Amino acid sequence: MYICVCKAVTDKQIKIAIDKGARTRRQLYQCTGAGDVCGKCTRHIKQMLDENLPSDPIMQAA
Repeated sequence: MYICVCKAVTDKQIKIAIDKGARTRRQLYQCTGAGDVCGKCTRHIKQMLDENLPSDPIMQAA
């Protein structure tokens, strides 16, 4: 499914970027180009980050 229509970035491409270490929307933009043109996809990109980032045990203890 296309997440960023402007740059033709799919959910699979974003997931791969997250798996390779992207942790912020800015890092995802640098990897994929998503979120640079109209910005309509940024909410969905943030949701994908929240759902796919590995759990941080330090943050869970706080």
